[in-house]
Amino acid sequence: MPMDGVMLGFVARELDLKLKDGRVDRVIQPERDEVHLLIRAQGTNHRLVLSASANAARVHLSEHAKTGPMEPPMFCMLLRKYLASGRVQAVRRVAGDRILEIEIQALSEMGDPVTRTLVVEIMGRHSNIILRGGDGRIVDAARHIGDDISRVRQVLPGLPYAYPPSQGKLNPETATVQEIAQRLAETGGKLDKAIGACLAGFSPQAAREACARIGLDGSALISELDAGSIAAQLHAYLEAMPQMGPCVVNLAEDGSPADVYPFAQLHLPLAKTAPYDGPSAALDAFFYERDRRDRMNQRASSLAHTLKNHIERCEKKIAIQNEALESAERMEEYRQKGELIQANLYRLKKGEAVAHVENFYSEECEMIDIPMDVSLSPAQNAQRYFKLYQKARGARTLAAEQKARTEQELAYLEQMEDDLRKCTDAAGLAELRSMLEKSGHVRHTVSRVKPRKEAPSQPMKFRSSDGIEIEVGKNALQNERLTMSAKGDELWLHAQKMPGSHVLVHSADVPETTIQEAAMLAAYYSKGVRSAQVPIDATLRRYIKKPGGTPAGFVIYTHQRTLYVTPDEAAVRKIKCIRE
Repeated sequence: MPMDGVMLGFVARELDLKLKDGRVDRVIQPERDEVHLLIRAQGTNHRLVLSASANAARVHLSEHAKTGPMEPPMFCMLLRKYLASGRVQAVRRVAGDRILEIEIQALSEMGDPVTRTLVVEIMGRHSNIILRGGDGRIVDAARHIGDDISRVRQVLPGLPYAYPPSQGKLNPETATVQEIAQRLAETGGKLDKAIGACLAGFSPQAAREACARIGLDGSALISELDAGSIAAQLHAYLEAMPQMGPCVVNLAEDGSPADVYPFAQLHLPLAKTAPYDGPSAALDAFFYERDRRDRMNQRASSLAHTLKNHIERCEKKIAIQNEALESAERMEEYRQKGELIQANLYRLKKGEAVAHVENFYSEECEMIDIPMDVSLSPAQNAQRYFKLYQKARGARTLAAEQKARTEQELAYLEQMEDDLRKCTDAAGLAELRSMLEKSGHVRHTVSRVKPRKEAPSQPMKFRSSDGIEIEVGKNALQNERLTMSAKGDELWLHAQKMPGSHVLVHSADVPETTIQEAAMLAAYYSKGVRSAQVPIDATLRRYIKKPGGTPAGFVIYTHQRTLYVTPDEAAVRKIKCIRE
């Protein structure tokens, strides 16, 4: 139930406690719909994440830093102008709904103290981050909404700020027993749906949990229950809710975060959970990996589409070249027919449609029929077959050369496609794009803004159960840097005859357990990740060579030992990851 009104209430109370009187040191906007405020409060540095992402709108403190663009967006510049060095006065949730307000007092251009408010509206695809001035007018917003998008509510600089249209629900923090009882009776229907319809910010999950907490079946009808008794129990639950805890993250079978809750949920089946000290820590654990993966998928989608098109083009070219090679196989037939006609010129006449001759290329020397062009003499027909022979021989040579080049290009593109699957950060994605620009598969982008010089992306690092470090390249450049800088007695592994990561074990004496774990990583981070058996070659670094003129990451090797591994995500997760 991430970021419904109940969860936002817990977050608001935590932020008000931790950030009050804190100073806004920096404002960063790493994404178009995401703002980070670096706040120094109570002797501690905090990173406050405000996100209006359609799939991951949220507010919480985070331990994960993000780098802003080289040229900050206008909204970021404006927030810096009005909020930098300001002091957080209060953090509150509005009327129990999914709206959070952060009051920040800073100095105006005239040096007078002015209180401005950052409003975060968490409403799915309509989520927004809005800066409201002391006069109640909108200074600016992450998303501008004009009358062409909504005739009900516009969000534009200079307009008076208005809250989203009210649904007429009760504020769970101020509602009385009588108000709850009256509203439940008026709403009727099933209890869980009635609670969701009565109380602001209550998602269906929060409403079902409320039913479980007061000991009633959510599917029971209000008309069959005592609304007054339910309202009293519900009111007591709402009063006790702020002290409930701890926040928990439900874990999937593979150990990844599956859902997040402000406290343990009684209405759900027992699940593996991880407790956290506060809502921010829980939300950070839940959202970080999911949001990073979603944003990487969005950024990589255009590259993935381009690679798919180029791979399909190469596959079509190879099919055409194979047809050309099959046709060229008839060249010996053309030569033999030309020589048979030439050997029988003395008895062939012009105008004959078929030359009936003895085939002296066959052991039986049987008679065969050779089609003739009636408009040509027998000698000219022989020359026609010789020309077809020369043409087929040239086509075979050309098609073979073109096929070899196309197969090399296809292998390169498939490697890039596999590298894109393993890409986890902006630096790695930039390296992939740069390689594809150099190879001519992606158009070079021209920008007036000087790009930020990114540090080289780093390979993944694991620690085996024997305590030995294992590094895994995520793209061709990482593979090359990793392998070429390795020591001669270190163990190197790679999936056999398929795109995949270079895996390096940083030890001269490698136990069999570590070898098996390294082989599992090599299989999992290869194109054969969904195969039943993946052959993994293992050899020492000293037996690896890079031929001149070959693409990044291309090597040849000898003295290999081959292991057969079935990729298993659960087994990979058990290997301790030091760096993703």
